Amino acid sequence: MSNTQTVKVQLVRSPIGTKESHRATVRGLGLRKLNSVSELQDTPAVRGMINKISYLVKVL
Repeated sequence: MSNTQTVKVQLVRSPIGTKESHRATVRGLGLRKLNSVSELQDTPAVRGMINKISYLVKVL
């Protein structure tokens, strides 16, 4: 296994009206506008963040 595994995440639902902590998680993943895509290191921390807001994002 190489050390440069990444995961691409796309924001598919608006975080408006969601919990403040969920909006902060969206920003923490580097997602801004709807349909924006962020490529991140595949770490347990990032996996946990994606899991927390799974209803807002899509893993590509």
